[in-house]
Amino acid sequence: MISVGIDIGSITAKSAVIENGRILSHKIVLTGYSTRTAAESVFKAAIDEAGIDPTAVDQIISTGYGRKSVVNSDKAVTEITCHAAGAHFLDPAVRSVIDIGGQDSKAIALNDSGKVEDFAMNDKCAAGTGRFLEVMARALEVDLVDFGELSIQSSQPAKISSLCTVFAESEVISLIAQGEKRENIVAGIHEAIAARVVAMASRTGLRPPVMMTGGVAKNSGVVTALERKIGQPITISPYSQITGAIGAALIAQRANNKGQSA
Repeated sequence: MISVGIDIGSITAKSAVIENGRILSHKIVLTGYSTRTAAESVFKAAIDEAGIDPTAVDQIISTGYGRKSVVNSDKAVTEITCHAAGAHFLDPAVRSVIDIGGQDSKAIALNDSGKVEDFAMNDKCAAGTGRFLEVMARALEVDLVDFGELSIQSSQPAKISSLCTVFAESEVISLIAQGEKRENIVAGIHEAIAARVVAMASRTGLRPPVMMTGGVAKNSGVVTALERKIGQPITISPYSQITGAIGAALIAQRANNKGQSA
């Protein structure tokens, strides 16, 4: 059977097509103003790449903050459940997931079968999220994709004491005025994010192995800072940004195999 998972995030929309446990295709597009349009676009792009007709899709599950706007979805499922399912599929050994997305961050504890045992979530403040990084990148006049490489060059991470995005931006602007090196400021930003995320994740136990999902997983500076804070390596899958979409597709497939309406 063919199932599709659609994950509508605040910055990007992701879609994954799975047939009998095998990933056929996946796509990522910018969410933009209309989550509904983004959902339609990423779905079409993914099935076109897979070379299948929309009528061949048996089940569709949507997730993410814009999951309710996916009109062709059979059911909307929380991103906690979907990221857990996706992470377990990508690496069954994983027992903890740290997901840093555009507007929130989450920590999920998994049992041996990949089910959610516990979770913690920061969805009230932009600190420790992709949006936080975007704001800092604008203040530093640096492309966000260069943040990871810059932080590696740091000799001494700058101290960013505030966890509030607005106040942290003011701190960054002050550091720029003081002549602090960009790479030290970027490293300091990564350290601040890591401190915030680990404090949240610790509430779930954070058992190894740990996997990081979400778009921020592509930022090597954040990953390295998190590894230092937790004292253990973090698994990064090539599918990190679409883990939620993969999980949604898997949930759709399981429901269909059981003869249920997803």
